[in-house]
Amino acid sequence: MIKFDANSTLRRLQNRYRLVVMNEDTYEEVVKFKLSRFSVYAFISTVFVVLVGLIIALLVFTPLKYYLPGAGYGNAKQVRAYKLLKIRTDSMEKELQYKQKYYDDLHKVLNGNVLILDTNKLKLPQAENLSE
Repeated sequence: MIKFDANSTLRRLQNRYRLVVMNEDTYEEVVKFKLSRFSVYAFISTVFVVLVGLIIALLVFTPLKYYLPGAGYGNAKQVRAYKLLKIRTDSMEKELQYKQKYYDDLHKVLNGNVLILDTNKLKLPQAENLSE
């Protein structure tokens, strides 16, 4: 079993490393950084917290919040208006489908492509009883 030593972990976080950015053509050092693992973790955490804060501030203090679908920032009048528009749109689509079918059927009748079904009642003789 691996023994966890808090002292060695803390030492690893405090070890200093050097990051050097060099010009590839002249091998001239452009920038030098002295870093530790702890400073890198702290920097990344700070950047993350700042970005999250900026995004939240952007959504709360600007009109962008109205474009979020599940946020609930729309008022009740808008929701009712959207529902009414959806109902109207659905009924208009149905009406358009019915009219299109009517025009297609009318076009078939005018072109003579109609199959006329005979709907007269047939008088069939009753079957004789064979069991007699």
